[in-house]
Amino acid sequence: MRVFITGASGWIGSATVDELLAGGHDVVGLARSDASAAALKAKGAQVQRGDLDDLDSIRTGAAAADAVIHLANKHDFGNPAVSNSAERAAVEAIGEALAGSNRVFLLASGVGSAPGRAFTEQDPSPHHGPDSPRGGSENLGLEYVDREVHPVVVRFAPTVHGDGDHGLIKHLVGIAREKGVAGYVDDGAGRWPAVHRSDAGRLVSLGLQKAPAGAILHAIAEEGVPTREIAEAIGRGLGVPAVSVTREDAPAHFGWIGGFFGMDVPTSSTLTQQLLGWTPTGPTLLEDLATDSYFR
Repeated sequence: MRVFITGASGWIGSATVDELLAGGHDVVGLARSDASAAALKAKGAQVQRGDLDDLDSIRTGAAAADAVIHLANKHDFGNPAVSNSAERAAVEAIGEALAGSNRVFLLASGVGSAPGRAFTEQDPSPHHGPDSPRGGSENLGLEYVDREVHPVVVRFAPTVHGDGDHGLIKHLVGIAREKGVAGYVDDGAGRWPAVHRSDAGRLVSLGLQKAPAGAILHAIAEEGVPTREIAEAIGRGLGVPAVSVTREDAPAHFGWIGGFFGMDVPTSSTLTQQLLGWTPTGPTLLEDLATDSYFR
């Protein structure tokens, strides 16, 4: 199968490329830089030059593929409107390129919350329209079922961890190093779902092959790790104390990530594991935090 991937050289995308190449697929990765292009070629993947704003390149890559995996995102937390607009435009461009072909279109999304219980694959995303988080791209993508496309949504844990991670956990480590304390919000009972990068890449590959049209998959290995335990692990790694930060003081202490870190978003992947036969096998988040990979 010829698979076109946006975000192919990114944190999750590079693991996905490895899985697909090992499975015998032809992989074409969108690359915006010479370094990204070289890294993809070194693995044995082909390269489509362009970025998330180059919709013509994205359309070209999608039109020539048997399936598309969309993992790229600007992640501009300081200006989310820019990220949301780019995400929606890319999903629309891919969907239109695949319309009428019944080809698989797997797109990344995020988890939500369900008060009093774990968020499941059966919970719909409340985000619709261009001004909503991620530009409402999850619901937009699923609408292409009616246009003879085979959309599959993968909701990733906020923490996709592993050696080399420069995401949210690495950002929290940086804040703790700067402040001299590893903070958690209020009593630290809020829970963050987590998944190891290797498990996330394997799930994407399985979803491409097995998930029915309109499926929602959860890339979740741990339903929810208490944020106090995350802070304590960071504290041990840096040799600083773990301390409570009030919810009122969280924005000043943590910056833009304060609102996220104070949330309680336990998320289940039971239905995904049953559907795909996917069993996470990678290290847990706390096991990764017990190594030096986040503290070098």
